[in-house]
Amino acid sequence: MRRRRALEPSPAARIAWSAALGMAVGVVASLAAIGFVDLVLLLNEWLLISPRSRFMQDDRTLLLVATVLVPAAGGLVVGLVHHYLIPERRPHGPPDIIRAVQGLDGVVPPRSGVLSALTSLVSLGAGASVGQYGPLAHLGATFGSLVARLTRHTERNATVWVGCGVAAAISTAFNAPLAGIVFAHEVILRHYSLRAFAPITVAAAVGHVVANVVFERPPLFRVESLNVVAAPEFLGFILIGVAGAFVAVLYMRAILLSSRIARRVPVADWMKPMLAGAVLGVAAIGMPDILGIGKETLRFAVIDQAFAPGELAFLLVAKLLATALCIGFGFAGGVLSPALLIGILFGAFAGNGVELLVGEFRSDIAIYAICGMVAVASAVIGAPLTTILIVFELTRNYDLATAAMVSVVFSNLVAYRIFGRSLFDVQLHLRGFDLSAGRDKVILERRSIEAHVSRDFVSLAPDLPLAKARSRLLAARCHEGYVVDTDGVCLGGVKLAEILSNEEPGEGGGFSSGEGVGALAKRVEPVFTPTTSVWAAMERMGDFVGETIPVVEADGGGRMLGVVSEAAIVKAYREAMDDIRREENAGV
Repeated sequence: MRRRRALEPSPAARIAWSAALGMAVGVVASLAAIGFVDLVLLLNEWLLISPRSRFMQDDRTLLLVATVLVPAAGGLVVGLVHHYLIPERRPHGPPDIIRAVQGLDGVVPPRSGVLSALTSLVSLGAGASVGQYGPLAHLGATFGSLVARLTRHTERNATVWVGCGVAAAISTAFNAPLAGIVFAHEVILRHYSLRAFAPITVAAAVGHVVANVVFERPPLFRVESLNVVAAPEFLGFILIGVAGAFVAVLYMRAILLSSRIARRVPVADWMKPMLAGAVLGVAAIGMPDILGIGKETLRFAVIDQAFAPGELAFLLVAKLLATALCIGFGFAGGVLSPALLIGILFGAFAGNGVELLVGEFRSDIAIYAICGMVAVASAVIGAPLTTILIVFELTRNYDLATAAMVSVVFSNLVAYRIFGRSLFDVQLHLRGFDLSAGRDKVILERRSIEAHVSRDFVSLAPDLPLAKARSRLLAARCHEGYVVDTDGVCLGGVKLAEILSNEEPGEGGGFSSGEGVGALAKRVEPVFTPTTSVWAAMERMGDFVGETIPVVEADGGGRMLGVVSEAAIVKAYREAMDDIRREENAGV
């Protein structure tokens, strides 16, 4: 025992190792995020997707052809990779990170992660109306999971390194380390603990240093020093939050509807992204602003009078529909970047409406635009704290952050009631992974009772005399047994008290009924199978009274495999809860 303790690393060594791994994950995830973003920009220039490259192109015929063919060709590449190289035949993204972490395994498949990043790169480079932050977060999570596997960390520790990768990627992408830290906890881990917080903070800080100091990345947008002109405007920020929730819900439901429509389209799955790309390209001939991420449009939207109100409304609807089309039909990419653009267009449109009402007493349009942006985006990804911190870190403006906070609060309250916590949670629910009742239920639903099934029960043949059945139960010190036929099928249960009450002494010690114990068998409820989850077992045991519950084959034949006791189910429940608590307080 002393020798084993001597081999264990000291607390100082564990702290140093944790910080070193956090830094390593942060550096790798940050460099990958920077490389990804730069490659997207480069492809946009080469393929005539960016506004600058389109403006500089003199050959209008080439521009017209590229506008249609580039997204279609990109969709073809994406569809083929998904269909033939990714096992699930779809891109992976934030919902898959959440599932890996909330399922306590922390495993993000490297193959699917890298290929999803590749198809996201192709999608964004070819001008698909999808986002870059989801792929960046998933790429960071892939590296974090890989580091955990290479260093042979336990599953519950692996979730911490996944969080490190996500935090570093978001910190790099937004130049917002605090937002990266909170995003990893708020959206991915969904719990706070000091032992997870420390390495995630290190990773986010390293990502910020790499992006902001080493490479000097530009911020997402710039705003001048802004102040709220009048206190009554906060009522407007509340209304923007409420209305922004409806915009967010419309956006999310459009994506889900597009996915359902795509499944019904009589075209091979690998061709559907190409079909969406062709439609997008045709639409982009008249509306080039719907192509790609739309950073230029986002930056112009915070400038007063850069767009007329009609243009803002038109672009908002067009971008929403284009994004729903691309994501629903199989392009790889995130939903946050389009949500930011849709939200900022909505906020600017609302700000123009306020100007019609109050004239010069309205604050700068940028305040309304950013309030709309965070109101929509926070409801889509279910991260109110993260979006508030993004605003504060990007602008360093307390008034603007306060106004944004008001909009975010009301947006999330409304969106949660009419849609759910986030688009990610609803997508997971549609895949059979329901987080609405918390992570405890998810873990319990994924654990079966099979390991707790016992063969220690009294099996009684149907024709066994009552006296012998009584003797066997008394010898086994059991108050109940199960009547099982020659095929092993459970015909029901019988209790010792029932046998005693039905015994009628006759001549020679016999019994007048002349029937075996099978005549007393009664239907048993509940009955489990080996695949019954611990959660389902706990629910179905609500009114159960007895020693054990029969476990039969799952094929419906009723062949009895064993029994499980109430105590065993409670033990399985406690083990799952202990695993969750250990994961939340994992020593790294």
